[in-house]
Amino acid sequence: MRLSEFRELVDEEFGRFTATSMLVDHVLTELDGRTPSQAIEDGVAPREVWRALCKDFDVPRARW
Repeated sequence: MRLSEFRELVDEEFGRFTATSMLVDHVLTELDGRTPSQAIEDGVAPREVWRALCKDFDVPRARW
């Protein structure tokens, strides 16, 4: 998954305003307590970050 695809999925699932905040404020315990933005900056694959977000927010597995 490319970073642009990741951003599109997050925006579509959570709404642009919420997504923007979520990427810098929400802490993902599955990714060592980093925010999604920090995890991506640290080299975590966007697909892995997407899955962690989906798990935290109970997104139906069909949309992962």
